[in-house]
Amino acid sequence: MQATSFTYDSDTRSGSVLLDDGTPMEFDAAAFDAGGLRLLRSGQRVRIETAGEGTDRRITLVTLQTF
Repeated sequence: MQATSFTYDSDTRSGSVLLDDGTPMEFDAAAFDAGGLRLLRSGQRVRIETAGEGTDRRITLVTLQTF
């Protein structure tokens, strides 16, 4: 699934993305580390993977979207 990075804190390696429908979702350091990224800027297009459903849905991977 694709999204746009919204916030990122380099100290905690966590942040949030906006899904294409505008829904915000937060990610933790484990999801950031799983993608192998070093830095993330606001507005970058990212690819995310999620687990769970409904209110239990969480991001498990954040990486850059490549074309």
